[in-house]
Amino acid sequence: MLGAQSGLKFGPAPKAAVAEQLASAKRNFEVGTATITDTREAQARYDLVIAQEIAADNDLRVKKLALDQLVGKSGTDPKPLASPTALPEPQPADVNTWVQQSQDVNPLIKQTRIALEVAELETKKAYAGHKPTLDLTAGYNINRNINGTTISSVDSRTTATTVGVQFNMPLFAGFATQNRVRETLSLEEKARADLDAAQRNVAQGTRSAYFGVVSGLGQVKALEAAEASSQSALDANKLGYQVGVRINIDVLNSQSQLFQTKRDLAKARYDVLVGGLKLRQANGSLKSDDLQSVNALLLK
Repeated sequence: MLGAQSGLKFGPAPKAAVAEQLASAKRNFEVGTATITDTREAQARYDLVIAQEIAADNDLRVKKLALDQLVGKSGTDPKPLASPTALPEPQPADVNTWVQQSQDVNPLIKQTRIALEVAELETKKAYAGHKPTLDLTAGYNINRNINGTTISSVDSRTTATTVGVQFNMPLFAGFATQNRVRETLSLEEKARADLDAAQRNVAQGTRSAYFGVVSGLGQVKALEAAEASSQSALDANKLGYQVGVRINIDVLNSQSQLFQTKRDLAKARYDVLVGGLKLRQANGSLKSDDLQSVNALLLK
């Protein structure tokens, strides 16, 4: 939602800046220092900004509704990033370390590894199906006849205790044991393949997330430099327009470039923060403390 707010705030160029340029073009046309083309170009750009502002406002409303549904309350108003903000770099700064860590802490890998261990135990159990067994058996039984029986009217009580050893030697079970072994071996192979697939997918996801954060940080630095350059270009075009060496469309294009750069920069900063959380999610080390470190970068 913060990205949508930035899109509405900056857009291609704020409405006030384009309206000011439109008014300037009209004044210059009235005094004869500019052509009607400048006025019409400024009017067209102003109408375009109005249309884009409506679309951005609608996008922001939709994202607000989605956020309200996510957090379970209405009227949410997330705080933007504090300015200036030093975005944190991924630590450790080595993608292989992140991948290695994921093999130990990722929940999906842990789950598939346990499933493989269970499958291996099932295979051992199946192999033991053709082995002899020796069981210790014991029994204790009491039979009591109150008021006697039909033969005798005297109360009687009988106690029987048995202790024994039972030896079983499987001879032939219709290939049930062999078929069970084949089944468990196939399930064990499937579990091993699932573990390998999970490890590869987690490693790939972790690498993609890491390089996404690194690329995002580089993009932020480039956009910061572009913002300064765009501001200088806009100032130069405004001055050139005042002295007559630049036309109105040059100023409008410079405005659009500056505010588009501002919008892209704001979005890139938010993407880096979200990318850092996705990196920890990908390798399985995401904790609540990581959210607190992001909150510390927001306005108080």
